[in-house]
Amino acid sequence: QVQLVESGGGLVQAGGSLRLSCAASGRTFNSCMGWFRQAPGKEREFVAAIRWSADSTYYADSVKGRFTISKDSAKNTVYLQMNNLKPEDTAVYYCGLDLTFRLHNIAVTTDEYDYWGQGTQVTVSS
Repeated sequence: QVQLVESGGGLVQAGGSLRLSCAASGRTFNSCMGWFRQAPGKEREFVAAIRWSADSTYYADSVKGRFTISKDSAKNTVYLQMNNLKPEDTAVYYCGLDLTFRLHNIAVTTDEYDYWGQGTQVTVSS
Protein backbone atom coordinates (compact mmCIF):
# COMPACT_ATOMS: atom_id res chain seq x y z
CA GLN A 1 0.00 0.00 0.00
CA VAL A 2 1.27 3.45 -0.92
CA GLN A 3 0.54 6.64 0.96
CA LEU A 4 1.24 10.15 -0.29
CA VAL A 5 1.25 13.14 2.03
CA GLU A 6 1.49 16.67 0.65
CA SER A 7 2.51 19.79 2.53
CA GLY A 8 3.67 23.33 1.87
CA GLY A 9 0.61 25.08 0.50
CA GLY A 10 -0.50 28.50 1.63
CA LEU A 11 -1.36 32.06 0.72
CA VAL A 12 1.15 34.13 -1.23
CA GLN A 13 1.12 37.34 -3.22
CA ALA A 14 1.57 37.35 -6.96
CA GLY A 15 5.25 37.06 -7.83
CA GLY A 16 5.98 35.10 -4.67
CA SER A 17 7.18 31.54 -4.19
CA LEU A 18 6.09 28.37 -2.46
CA ARG A 19 7.56 24.89 -2.22
CA LEU A 20 5.29 21.88 -2.03
CA SER A 21 6.41 18.52 -0.70
CA CYS A 22 5.01 15.06 -1.27
CA ALA A 23 6.28 12.29 0.97
CA ALA A 24 5.69 8.75 -0.30
CA SER A 25 5.61 5.55 1.70
CA GLY A 26 5.62 2.16 0.04
CA ARG A 27 6.73 1.09 -3.41
CA THR A 28 8.08 3.80 -5.70
CA PHE A 29 10.72 1.97 -7.73
CA ASN A 30 10.42 2.54 -11.48
CA SER A 31 7.39 4.71 -10.93
CA CYS A 32 6.62 8.33 -11.71
CA MET A 33 5.43 11.06 -9.39
CA GLY A 34 3.25 13.80 -10.78
CA TRP A 35 1.82 17.06 -9.53
CA PHE A 36 -1.65 18.07 -10.62
CA ARG A 37 -3.87 20.95 -9.64
CA GLN A 38 -7.58 21.60 -9.55
CA ALA A 39 -9.13 25.05 -9.47
CA PRO A 40 -12.77 25.57 -8.45
CA GLY A 41 -15.12 24.47 -11.20
CA LYS A 42 -12.32 23.03 -13.31
CA GLU A 43 -10.93 19.60 -13.98
CA ARG A 44 -7.73 18.40 -12.37
CA GLU A 45 -4.85 19.25 -14.70
CA PHE A 46 -1.28 18.06 -15.10
CA VAL A 47 1.44 20.35 -13.78
CA ALA A 48 4.72 18.42 -13.65
CA ALA A 49 6.15 14.93 -13.26
CA ILE A 50 9.42 13.21 -12.46
CA ARG A 51 10.61 9.64 -12.69
CA TRP A 52 11.86 8.07 -9.47
CA SER A 53 14.55 6.02 -11.23
CA ALA A 54 15.86 8.72 -13.54
CA ASP A 55 16.26 12.47 -13.73
CA SER A 56 13.62 13.01 -16.39
CA THR A 57 11.22 15.86 -15.68
CA TYR A 58 8.14 17.07 -17.53
CA TYR A 59 6.11 20.26 -17.27
CA ALA A 60 2.88 21.72 -18.49
CA ASP A 61 3.44 24.69 -20.78
CA SER A 62 1.68 26.98 -18.31
CA VAL A 63 4.35 26.44 -15.63
CA LYS A 64 7.55 25.96 -17.66
CA GLY A 65 10.26 28.30 -16.49
CA ARG A 66 8.46 29.04 -13.22
CA PHE A 67 8.01 25.65 -11.52
CA THR A 68 10.68 23.05 -10.82
CA ILE A 69 10.03 19.46 -9.78
CA SER A 70 12.74 17.56 -7.94
CA LYS A 71 13.16 14.54 -5.72
CA ASP A 72 15.08 13.37 -2.69
CA SER A 73 15.28 9.61 -3.09
CA ALA A 74 16.71 9.10 0.39
CA LYS A 75 13.62 10.75 1.86
CA ASN A 76 11.19 9.34 -0.72
CA THR A 77 9.98 12.88 -1.21
CA VAL A 78 9.18 14.91 -4.31
CA TYR A 79 9.14 18.70 -4.31
CA LEU A 80 7.50 21.33 -6.46
CA GLN A 81 9.24 24.67 -6.27
CA MET A 82 6.88 27.34 -7.55
CA ASN A 83 8.30 30.75 -8.39
CA ASN A 84 6.74 33.88 -9.88
CA LEU A 85 3.31 32.67 -8.85
CA LYS A 86 0.27 34.11 -10.58
CA PRO A 87 -3.36 34.34 -9.43
CA GLU A 88 -4.24 31.72 -12.05
CA ASP A 89 -2.02 29.25 -10.19
CA THR A 90 -4.56 29.23 -7.36
CA ALA A 91 -5.80 25.67 -6.90
CA VAL A 92 -5.63 22.59 -4.74
CA TYR A 93 -2.41 20.81 -5.65
CA TYR A 94 -2.26 17.02 -5.58
CA CYS A 95 0.62 14.63 -5.96
CA GLY A 96 -0.02 11.34 -7.65
CA LEU A 97 1.94 8.14 -8.15
CA ASP A 98 1.95 6.22 -11.43
CA LEU A 99 3.24 2.69 -10.81
CA THR A 100 3.34 1.74 -14.50
CA PHE A 101 6.82 1.67 -16.01
CA ARG A 102 6.62 3.85 -19.12
CA LEU A 103 9.71 3.82 -21.28
CA HIS A 104 8.84 6.50 -23.82
CA ASN A 105 6.16 8.68 -22.29
CA ILE A 106 4.90 10.17 -19.07
CA ALA A 107 1.44 9.90 -17.63
CA VAL A 108 -0.38 13.25 -17.86
CA THR A 109 -3.97 12.23 -17.21
CA THR A 110 -5.49 11.53 -13.82
CA ASP A 111 -6.73 8.05 -14.71
CA GLU A 112 -3.15 6.91 -15.32
CA TYR A 113 -2.19 7.50 -11.70
CA ASP A 114 -2.69 4.83 -9.07
CA TYR A 115 -2.45 6.77 -5.82
CA TRP A 116 -3.18 10.34 -4.74
CA GLY A 117 -2.40 12.54 -1.81
CA GLN A 118 -5.02 14.53 0.05
CA GLY A 119 -4.18 17.82 -1.65
CA THR A 120 -2.83 21.13 -0.42
CA GLN A 121 -4.34 24.55 -1.11
CA VAL A 122 -2.31 27.19 -2.90
CA THR A 123 -3.81 30.67 -3.08
CA VAL A 124 -2.14 33.49 -4.97
CA SER A 125 -3.47 36.97 -4.38
CA SER A 126 -3.17 39.74 -6.93
